[in-house]
Amino acid sequence: MIHSKVTKYKDIKITPYVKKDGKTYYKFQISLGFDPSKNKHINTTKSGFESVKAAKQAINKLLIERETKEFHQLKTYTFKEVYEMWLTQHKNEIKPTTLKSKKSKFRTRILPKFGHLKINDITSYYCQEVINEWANEMTAFNDYKIQTNIIFKYAIIHGIIERNPFDKVVTPKKQNTLVFDEQEENLNFYSKEELRLFLKRVHQEQPLKYFVMFRILAFTGLRKGELLALHWSDINFKEKILRVRKTLVEIKGERILQTPKTNASRRVISLDEGTISFLEKWKEEQTKEYEEFNLKVEEDTKQLIFTKYDISSNRFKSFRLAHLNDKLQSILSQHDDIPDITVHGLRHTHASLLFEAGVTIKDVQVRLGHSDIKTTMDIYTHVTNSAKEKAAKQFEDFMDF
Repeated sequence: MIHSKVTKYKDIKITPYVKKDGKTYYKFQISLGFDPSKNKHINTTKSGFESVKAAKQAINKLLIERETKEFHQLKTYTFKEVYEMWLTQHKNEIKPTTLKSKKSKFRTRILPKFGHLKINDITSYYCQEVINEWANEMTAFNDYKIQTNIIFKYAIIHGIIERNPFDKVVTPKKQNTLVFDEQEENLNFYSKEELRLFLKRVHQEQPLKYFVMFRILAFTGLRKGELLALHWSDINFKEKILRVRKTLVEIKGERILQTPKTNASRRVISLDEGTISFLEKWKEEQTKEYEEFNLKVEEDTKQLIFTKYDISSNRFKSFRLAHLNDKLQSILSQHDDIPDITVHGLRHTHASLLFEAGVTIKDVQVRLGHSDIKTTMDIYTHVTNSAKEKAAKQFEDFMDF
């Protein structure tokens, strides 16, 4: 006669059943671990035990085998395969623009270094070497470190690896650099054609928000703090002007809007028709971006033009000052045909193109918000000297004898 009572042992149900011979046997279902390639737990059913005691013994054996990783054949997975598992599981949770950025980081930098390696064979020493290399190549290296570590953490959670090699990696400290390095500044601006190519690529590959940000920097000469402090009320679409009345600063990690330090920084800048048009398009798109999160934009006097969604507070906030630097470096790292430049270099680019267009030094001083014309003169000197060097090099390449 069947014993209908279900026995529970170590959270596993041992269930009786009757075979055709009329005898009572016992069975149970047990998890053998998680398979990230299928994004599910692997379960197996064992049956045919003549007693509860025999079933319990089998359970104990399976638990020991699971604990000692006898079922973890996943240790042979490469980093790229685990990345693809993570991507499959999380891609629907990530905004399309963010997902595109993440994929780009893995494709251009992370997978070339880690993708082909067996994930359980990757050492802390190797990780440190890669991070040191990235730190020497770009300012945005820490974001690549964070993205790489996400995959190792995923592997830990799902039992693919037992230790995270990134736990012992030290983030290199950036060396202090001079505010003004003559050799570097001489080359830290774009020609008209270089700027055209840069903005074309940004427009093709990045969200409209970033294209408008970089276009404004290059077409107005704004400082990045001035750009990130802009409200819609600072733009007069009818008169095609932009008013600089505030600047964003960071004090002990907190972002604060404050008035510019000098009267010269408070200024009115005329805008070209193209920039006005792109601002109008971005204003419409920003409203849609907020609606995606069931949020509404504020009135123009309170609404920042450029914001980023913060998941922890469920609202949009201003960008970090360093974000523009990191974003620019991320874009440039994907294009060998575009010269490197800094965010401040786009301000120099604007000055350079103003001089090239025949604008007077005094007018450039006012437009850039320099309180001392000597600053404008210094830029003019460096820009013209660099232009001469570029012209000489172009002539040399052209002659080729």
